[in-house]
Amino acid sequence: MVIFNKFILGLIINPISGMGGSVGLKGTDGRDILLKAINLGAKPSAFKRVKELLNELKSIESKIRFLTCPGIMGENILKEFNFEFTCIKHSIFTNVEDILEFSPEHTKIAAGIMKDIEDVKVILFVGGDGTARDIVKVVGTNKPCLGIPAGVKIFSSVFSLNPRMATSIILQFLLGEIPLKESEVLDIDENKYRNGELVTRLFGSMLIPFSPDYTQRSKIGTLKSDLSNQERIAKRIIELFNNNTYYLIGPGTTTKVITDKLKQPKTVLGVDLCLNNKIVAQDLNEHQILKYIEERNTKIIVSPLGNQGFLFGRGNLQFTPQVLRKIGSKNIIIISTRFKLQNIQDQILRLDTRDPELDKKLRGFYKIYIDYDEIKICKVT
Repeated sequence: MVIFNKFILGLIINPISGMGGSVGLKGTDGRDILLKAINLGAKPSAFKRVKELLNELKSIESKIRFLTCPGIMGENILKEFNFEFTCIKHSIFTNVEDILEFSPEHTKIAAGIMKDIEDVKVILFVGGDGTARDIVKVVGTNKPCLGIPAGVKIFSSVFSLNPRMATSIILQFLLGEIPLKESEVLDIDENKYRNGELVTRLFGSMLIPFSPDYTQRSKIGTLKSDLSNQERIAKRIIELFNNNTYYLIGPGTTTKVITDKLKQPKTVLGVDLCLNNKIVAQDLNEHQILKYIEERNTKIIVSPLGNQGFLFGRGNLQFTPQVLRKIGSKNIIIISTRFKLQNIQDQILRLDTRDPELDKKLRGFYKIYIDYDEIKICKVT
């Protein structure tokens, strides 16, 4: 329904989403982890993602109005952009000007209120898989929702590829050009994740405005049968190693096979540093990476996220824009098994570094090592 010729959009911002990424904490679930992230120097990053979204939505400003949360969960930034909005009312929102006052209950209550307002066309939430879990608990499939990726863990298929593409999805949906689709909300156990164990669980489904070109897929794991392919790739990469060069080995089971062959330890879900075939530092955060690579040639080894195709921006936020700019696109080594690459849509790899200008600079055609003696050229966009 349109009121006063404006579409009503719900907006919920998780202000702590993504804070654990650059400092190597694999997420920000729980107050103890949030405090640890702050002590390590983490800064709120979700607002930058909201600004990307709102900059794009300015083109249809006259057609939309927001229903949002008070303070840092929506009100402040909408004021900054001069969008028309109304704040929901509830006693829990009396003090949401400080990230330390935020809790998952704020998200759940906001989503519950928006779900019951018929005029809200879609609930936009800015966060990661943890935020999606909170919302699906109270909304289910009773109201269209769309995630704007801002977290560390973004394995669910309820998110747009990035904030800019969310605008295209929203506009197409409001004009009735795309359908609604039930999509998966996945999440992992962060404590097990930090200990190197990836346990993914389905928490439910959401109705999302679905556009295959702008909506991400759910992550899928690596097949055990891929091991021989991984080992051949690892053998080739090790042969290409240069002496006295740092290699930052990204997360994942595909990259872990490299260290297995070297008989070296690996933080499966973190970034480790290899020098002359030995791991010299493990589970590095952004600050540590920048300190190490200050005066030495450095290369990054990454593998795309299964089924989604992301090289950066999903589960490896330690590779921040500052790190990637310093290392440069020519020093990025990409590895993938055939199975993984075949299951990525159109075999196009993706970037979401949280810096749109850097995404543009890094896009292009890259060689992907898919076997010992086989390379494939793929588009990275």
